[in-house]
Amino acid sequence: MHARYTCVLAGLCVLALATPAQARRVIGYFTQWGIYGRNFQVKDIEADGAAGHLTHINYAFGNVRNNRCEVGVTQYANPDTGEGGDAYADYTKAFSAKESVDGLADHWDQPLRGNWNQLKKLKARHPDLKVLISLGGWTWSRGFSQAARPENRKAFVASCIDAYIRGNLPVTDYAGGAGAALTVFDGIDIDWEYPAACGLSCGTSEDRENFTALLAEFRRQLDAVRPGLLLTAAVGAGIDKIRVTDPGQYAPYLDYINLMTYDFHGAWERQTNHHSPLFGSPGDPSVGDQRRYNSRDAVQAILERGVPASKLNLGIGFYGRGWTGVHNTNRGLYQVGGPAPGTWESGIEDYKVLRGRVAGSYIDAQARAHWKYDGVTFWSYDDPALVSEKMQYVKAQGLGGAFFWEFSGDYHGELLRAIGDGLR
Repeated sequence: MHARYTCVLAGLCVLALATPAQARRVIGYFTQWGIYGRNFQVKDIEADGAAGHLTHINYAFGNVRNNRCEVGVTQYANPDTGEGGDAYADYTKAFSAKESVDGLADHWDQPLRGNWNQLKKLKARHPDLKVLISLGGWTWSRGFSQAARPENRKAFVASCIDAYIRGNLPVTDYAGGAGAALTVFDGIDIDWEYPAACGLSCGTSEDRENFTALLAEFRRQLDAVRPGLLLTAAVGAGIDKIRVTDPGQYAPYLDYINLMTYDFHGAWERQTNHHSPLFGSPGDPSVGDQRRYNSRDAVQAILERGVPASKLNLGIGFYGRGWTGVHNTNRGLYQVGGPAPGTWESGIEDYKVLRGRVAGSYIDAQARAHWKYDGVTFWSYDDPALVSEKMQYVKAQGLGGAFFWEFSGDYHGELLRAIGDGLR
C-alpha cells in the first residue's frame, strides 16, 4: 500500500491509503428467517450474481442463552426473554433440487441440511468466500452481559467454538452430530447490541471491561483451534454506544469491525430525519449526542480511539425508514409524522419496494442523504447513486470496506453491485 491524496464529495480531500481493490471487504448479512415470507434463499445469492462481489457472508443469528451458544432449538423468538431459535432453517430443512445452489436435492437423513449446507455449497463454488456466524443481534443479545462475566466467559466461548467451528451440533430431526457443520463457518462475528448501553435490554457498566475481555477470550480460543479463523464485531455507530466501550483496546483482537452506520433515525421518533446520512447537516434540529448521528462522525469517533482505518467497514442498509401524515413543508424533511405502513413492520420497508414508489426524490446536499416524499409519506433510504458515493468515501478514508443488512432487501443485486463496483 502507498499513501495518496483523494478528493471526493464536493472537494473533500483526505490522505488515504491506496488499498488494492481485491483487499477491500464486501460483507453481506444473510438472515436465518429470510427463507420464509421473504423467500430469499442462499441460491439467490448465486442467481443474482451477488457472490462474485462478496468477500464474506454473515449468517444472522446465533442465540446467546444461559451462558452458552444455544444451537439446535426450534422455537419462536421471544424478544422479551431472548428465547428462540430455528434449527430447521439452520441445518435440518431438506432443500429440493430446484432450491439448491448446485441443483442437487438434500437427502432426508443428511447430517447437514438447511441454510448451512447451502452456504457450504456456495463456498465450494467460490473458494475465497468466507462465512461467519453472527451471534446476538437485536433480539438475541440480552444473554451477552452475563456470558461475558469472568466466571462465565471461558466456557461460553468454548461452547460457541464447539458448535460453529468444530461443527458439533445437537442431533434433531435426523440431522446434526459430531462434526456435522465442520468447515461451514470460517469465524465468529459478535453482534452484541449493546455493551454498557441499551438495545432491547440494557447492559451494565461492567460490560465495558467484559466486552474487551470477551473478545480477547474468543481470539485466544480461535487461535488455539487454528490460525486464520476470523473474529469480528458489529458495533453501534452512535457516539453514545461508542464512548462507553474501548475500541482502541478491543480492536487488536478483531480482524475487522462492522460499524452500523444506519438506523440513526426512524419512526420511533416523531420527526422525520435521515436514516443513514453520510455527514451531519446544519439544518438538523437534533440535539445532544444525536447531532453526531451520521457516518462521518461515527467513523471519526472510532478512529480517534485508536482503531486502524483498514479494520473498519462502513454499513449500508438495504431498506428505508418512513413516516406518514407528514406536513408538506421542506419537502417533508424534519416534519412531524407517524410510522409509515411497511410490508413486514411499520416504519420500515425494503429497498426493492421503495425504488418503485412514485414520489419526489431528493438529496440533502449537506448530509448526503436521499429521501422520497409524496406530500404525505416520507421514506429515507440509500439508492445506488448514494451507495456509490459512500463507497468513494470508504476509499478516500482508507477504510477496509463495506457491509450491508441484508440480502433480501435488494432488487436483483442492484445495491450490492453499487457497493462492489464502487470499491473497485
